[in-house]
Amino acid sequence: MRSIRIPQDRVGTIIGTKGETKKMIQNISGINFDVDADEGEIIIHDEAENADPLMALKIMDVIKAIGRGFAPDRATRLFDDDEYLEIVDLKEFVGGRNNQLSRIRGRLIGTGGKTRQIIEDLTGCYMTIYGNTVALIGNSISLPVAKHAVELILNGSEHATVYHYLESQRPRLRIAEMGFDL
Repeated sequence: MRSIRIPQDRVGTIIGTKGETKKMIQNISGINFDVDADEGEIIIHDEAENADPLMALKIMDVIKAIGRGFAPDRATRLFDDDEYLEIVDLKEFVGGRNNQLSRIRGRLIGTGGKTRQIIEDLTGCYMTIYGNTVALIGNSISLPVAKHAVELILNGSEHATVYHYLESQRPRLRIAEMGFDL
């Protein structure tokens, strides 16, 4: 049995309308879990004899991703092979200056969500900014590219520099999409 805690305001998203999201996750994974709505704690029952240990880890990532702001349909991408969740803590980049958090969140999102959209479009990764974290879902080729782009922005690089970096990585990402190893 494993447990994971998620923010209180994301508990409803894990459960879904009439429990649909919870049922979907349980059907895909074959693993049951209970939601303590008051505490925001999810208890995963992976001790069944036929439970896949890898699936137990994947379900934890899916729940963590939903807790970090992803929509359930995007988070379930983590059930696929070679799909990973990466969470970047914004506080590591602003130190003790909490007044800078909203500024760097704004830089990551961009005007009208443009920066976030460009990172998603050019890398094929999903990205969400929630609380003090940036979460990314992607494969082993695109995820490091997206994470590096996020870190460039967090370290103060100009958006044009980041967009140029992403454009320079496009051929590599396209080759990876075709299934060739790099």
